[in-house]
Amino acid sequence: QVQLVESGGGLVQPGGSLRLSCTASGNSVSLGGTSWYRQAPGNQRESIAHIASSGNTVYADSIKGRFTLSRDNGKNTVYLQMDSLKPEDTAVYYCNAQVFSPSIGRWSDYWGQGTQVTVSS
Repeated sequence: QVQLVESGGGLVQPGGSLRLSCTASGNSVSLGGTSWYRQAPGNQRESIAHIASSGNTVYADSIKGRFTLSRDNGKNTVYLQMDSLKPEDTAVYYCNAQVFSPSIGRWSDYWGQGTQVTVSS
């Protein structure tokens, strides 16, 4: 019943921007702390950013100053604004979050399905 879904990926030129969304769905669910990861072909999955329920954020050095996290708790959505994109940002981007479901009665860990970001001229 609880799902975590990413959207907003696509093809963009170097220097361009994209905004990714991570949305939790389910009956009266609450989206808690949310992390973003990415995985490029042949590479291990890399942790790049985290936003707590409070809105406190942490960024990896690889994206610091270019990517910005925000959240809309009313929509159970976390956004990853990606600016000044580089070819090396090309990867599948995943969100990972704690989601509270009243029907389950606890916080649980969920992963999104991933969304492809391709930065190329």
